[in-house]
Amino acid sequence: MARYLFTTWEGGGHVQPMMLVARGLQARGHQVLLLSDVCNAPEAALMDLPFRPWRHAPSRPDKTAASDLLRDWEADNPAEGIQRLCQRIIAGPSALYARDVLEALDAAPFDAVVTQELLFGAMMAAETAGVPLALLAANVWPFPTLPGLPPFGAGMAPAAGDQDVMLHQMVAQTTRMLFQTGLPDLNAAREGIGLPPLADLFDQIIAARRILMGTSRSFDFAPEPLAEPFRYVGPYVADPVQGEAWDSPWSPHDARPLVVVTSSSLYEAQEDLLRRTIAALGTLPVRGLVTLGPALDPAAFPAPGNVHVVPSAPHGALFDKAALFVTHGGHGSTLRPLMAGLPLLILPGLRDQRDNAQRVVARGAGLMLERDAAPGRIAEAVSRLLAEASFREAAVTLGQAIAADMAARSAEAELEAML
Repeated sequence: MARYLFTTWEGGGHVQPMMLVARGLQARGHQVLLLSDVCNAPEAALMDLPFRPWRHAPSRPDKTAASDLLRDWEADNPAEGIQRLCQRIIAGPSALYARDVLEALDAAPFDAVVTQELLFGAMMAAETAGVPLALLAANVWPFPTLPGLPPFGAGMAPAAGDQDVMLHQMVAQTTRMLFQTGLPDLNAAREGIGLPPLADLFDQIIAARRILMGTSRSFDFAPEPLAEPFRYVGPYVADPVQGEAWDSPWSPHDARPLVVVTSSSLYEAQEDLLRRTIAALGTLPVRGLVTLGPALDPAAFPAPGNVHVVPSAPHGALFDKAALFVTHGGHGSTLRPLMAGLPLLILPGLRDQRDNAQRVVARGAGLMLERDAAPGRIAEAVSRLLAEASFREAAVTLGQAIAADMAARSAEAELEAML
């Protein structure tokens, strides 16, 4: 039996995969403790995971827009988005995250620290304490440190020739340079706990014995060979444990196709996008179910008679009823419908969403529209996805491969092997 300390922050879709891996280790007889924002305590309790909130580091009391640390929907350009990430998660509060982790390590002996890949403060704490470290990314790898992957964030396809290779290298080099704005704060935090300074922000990652990517190798543009210490461990996705029940407002004899619209669990200034999507569905002979997530109020989204707007619904119960999912492109919101063989319309915004969309479009399993698409464009894309069988056929093929990777999930085994 080993003891694993898990650390993450409330940033959306990466929290549940971390909890699922922790619960998996617990089921294998190990002891775990999860450090995270106080708003994640109820879900940890429902999963029977020992939990401790951040005491010094930022700790969100809820999942509203007001408590969001990044507010990255306010960034005017990618450079500002990276600067916010460095100032508010990676480097700025790194000394506070390190302090919390070191206090947990002092309070009880742990054999390993498993942290979300943006918490460089947790990495520093494991390094200074001499405790084995693993990183767990719940989606495609976000940093320009994995050879063979297209640069993150821009939704770029794999290189098809020398010109693409040069473009990828240029974008990766620029991205790496932008992240160095966090290096002074990170080095100041390292000095505070007795560690030497780094020459490059990403040298902090070298402390990790394992970098586990919680996505499907079949979904990602997986480089071959995969560099050490990276591992694909399969997707860790599921319905929220506290998800609400949902009763269909339509007759069971209603033959119109069901189109499900999913919104991010985080606030992303998505109100106008959702209203345009609702308007688009109102012009089509479909049933539309729009799930908003905890950050938005259904009362703010009047809908035509064929569209039903709800705070949430168990997506797992909708897969065998739906014909199509319209999504923002979050990792779980993308992979789970695909595993059910459903094509996707993706209107991506922040973080990994454009990269997920590119992986879907490249396999012919869906379409992508820009986030400012007019209702007419959205309606046209929905109609095409429903009418052309090739999209569903490609979604079935890709979804079966993803499901096989999910059935062979290996994060728990990798973490055991690390020790």
